[in-house]
Amino acid sequence: MSTASAETEITRIEVGSGAAARSIAMRIFRTEQRSERPTLVWLGGYRSDMSGTKAVEVEHYARLAGTDCIRFDYSGHGSSGGDFRDGTISRWIEESLAVIDHAAPASRLILIGSSMGGWVALRLIQELRRRGATGGVAGLVLIAPAPDFTAELIEPNLTEAEKTSLAERGYFEEPSQYSPEPNIFTRALIEDGRANRVLSGPVETGCPVHILQGMRDPDVPYTHALKLMEHMPADDVVMTLIRDGDHRLSRDEDIAKLKQAIGAMLTQA
Repeated sequence: MSTASAETEITRIEVGSGAAARSIAMRIFRTEQRSERPTLVWLGGYRSDMSGTKAVEVEHYARLAGTDCIRFDYSGHGSSGGDFRDGTISRWIEESLAVIDHAAPASRLILIGSSMGGWVALRLIQELRRRGATGGVAGLVLIAPAPDFTAELIEPNLTEAEKTSLAERGYFEEPSQYSPEPNIFTRALIEDGRANRVLSGPVETGCPVHILQGMRDPDVPYTHALKLMEHMPADDVVMTLIRDGDHRLSRDEDIAKLKQAIGAMLTQA
């Protein structure tokens, strides 16, 4: 598998103030000659960081395609500061907006959201529209998107022990198949998730959307991606269902499909 020839330098911005201040780490690739093409923005998943295979490959594709690319870590993830247990969807949206404002304030964007990053991407579009920044997002590529995963996928399946842990300790843990450390889900994350739901009505992005979804995804069932698509009646949505694909979709053949989807967005932009 190809990788970028040299790792892009980490730069940082401060987001929030007082006790809520945290240092957000970014890797911003810029073309030598100013590109008129949309900037690629990588939005990672829950407990993922910008050094993952897909994130690195997205930047490598940007280099080949001659356009800028932004990767960053949410607070509590990767190289960024902050405590993971303080993380909420609202907090991570705030950081995502701050990164875009800093790194690509006047650029058109192609948002590439993986798992939870798909939820963040959809909420970002709502927030940008609220600002009056219409037309700023030229395309949306979603990989195993998990919008509303706290309300749709976690809350309905809580065990009595997990409910008790949430009530008494403010969080519960579950084993992770991707890390020796358990996944931690806090009461704050779940409560904030309800306030950030996007599947409560029509989802209108105003841009082309391509969803890549594995049919053997144990974390976000492909029926969840179909539900999202049903909530997007006004958008130009293409879905690629990968019969033997898992949640990560990081195999060479999966990465090829991801790059193809991004390339199609750049061609349309």
